Amino acid sequence: MFSTRNLLTLTFTLVLGIAAWGQTMAMQSDKTTTLSKQQLLTLIATAKTPAEQERIAQYYTAQAQQYAALAKEHTQMAEQYKKNPWMGANKHFASTYAYCASLAESFQKLSGKMEQLAKVHEQMAQAATQK
Repeated sequence: MFSTRNLLTLTFTLVLGIAAWGQTMAMQSDKTTTLSKQQLLTLIATAKTPAEQERIAQYYTAQAQQYAALAKEHTQMAEQYKKNPWMGANKHFASTYAYCASLAESFQKLSGKMEQLAKVHEQMAQAATQK
């Protein structure tokens, strides 16, 4: 039989799995409106017009939003690990919490870098317009 701890752990894992699946599905639907990686590479190599630079900027803005969402998700997971009294007694707590916190920080940094790239391409689009 399942103990209360095992049942709570299983339920928590299931909820996180469903949340992650929902996030993945949302990201996949967002990607259909953005460039593929190959399209991006081609556009970076050949972009000459303001519209092309804006398209690249839109790609990076979408990437920044996706990374920010992942950072938020992992921050929330880390907080939930911290709140769970059973996890504090678990020998794997520190590594699990640290892993989620580390991922949240990494995704937040990636989001910032993508925002910077978007701004650079927006500036390039403005410069091309002024020519």
